[in-house]
Amino acid sequence: MHPILKRRSRLVLYLAVWIVFGLLLTVVFIFGGRAPPLWSLYFAVPMAMLLGMQSLSYWYLVQSMPPGETPIVRMVISWVAAGLASLVAWLVLGYLWAQYLLEPGENYGDETYGILGLMIFAGAIGISLAVLGHYLVGAFERSRNAERRALELQVLAREAELKSLRAQLDPHFLFNSLNSVAALIGNDTAAARQMCFLMAQFFRKSLTLGREQAIPLSEEVGLAQTFLAIERVRFGERLRSRFDIAEDVRDVSVPPLFLQPLVENAVHHGVAHLLEGGEVCVTARRREGFVELIVENPCDPDRPPSRGTGVGLVNVRSRVETLCGHRASVDVNATDENFRVSILLPYTGAAAALRATA
Repeated sequence: MHPILKRRSRLVLYLAVWIVFGLLLTVVFIFGGRAPPLWSLYFAVPMAMLLGMQSLSYWYLVQSMPPGETPIVRMVISWVAAGLASLVAWLVLGYLWAQYLLEPGENYGDETYGILGLMIFAGAIGISLAVLGHYLVGAFERSRNAERRALELQVLAREAELKSLRAQLDPHFLFNSLNSVAALIGNDTAAARQMCFLMAQFFRKSLTLGREQAIPLSEEVGLAQTFLAIERVRFGERLRSRFDIAEDVRDVSVPPLFLQPLVENAVHHGVAHLLEGGEVCVTARRREGFVELIVENPCDPDRPPSRGTGVGLVNVRSRVETLCGHRASVDVNATDENFRVSILLPYTGAAAALRATA
């Protein structure tokens, strides 16, 4: 469909432009063709609108001969032929309309035929401007379509990246959890069975929530608490936890399994290396226009180098950058005795950014 016909407002504006063109023709016919004023008005305005409606067909010719892809010779020949055909048809209809406007017995003779040259000139000008206008509209449409396709490709790429990042979490967590179960089997089979039972509950819930694009922060905190309950079977009183979640951020949307990799790192690379254990602290609060999430844990300055692949923290950083870009940040502050990860997410844009990837 012609883009002007897609919206009534565009059509009204288009016709208004041709009405103005008709009023200018009226003035030209009165002073240049010495035609009667009232007759000139009744003749020029409808003829201008007719030329405008004829010009709508140029859109399809513009679409079939995009500039840069069509040989110049072909374009010139095609437009000259189309313009002449359109002009002749317009002049014939103009002659019939002029005769219809004559009252019985009236004959303007020379005045009527005297405007023929003005009609040819005005028609040529109108057709040329219509062709130029349609090429400008075509260029605008192609630019907008290209921009829309680029945005669609960007969204698809972001979705693919997010799916890839989410897919890394399940094997990563399962790998570490099975290591924990294996460590318990030889020493405490009852604890190993309890841990397997808790793991089954955790995986059932995490797989359900993992299908979502975003979940409330309160549910993500619940997953982290369940994970720590699993690990507490292994570490006992050595593992302690504290959650300080502000009420005004509990419903903020976050990616599923967003905190779990950070809490897992806090346990396996922090508390696990301390003889007396330690406390994993999770804090969430609103700070100006952001939600600040902090995961903090003590660590042993003499701990051995980590044998892990670092998937957890890298995954979280990549997901934050993919979802929110420069509006969010992931900061790591590591000292000899403390490890702290701080995440800033836009408060108002967190849910919208996540829903945009759905």
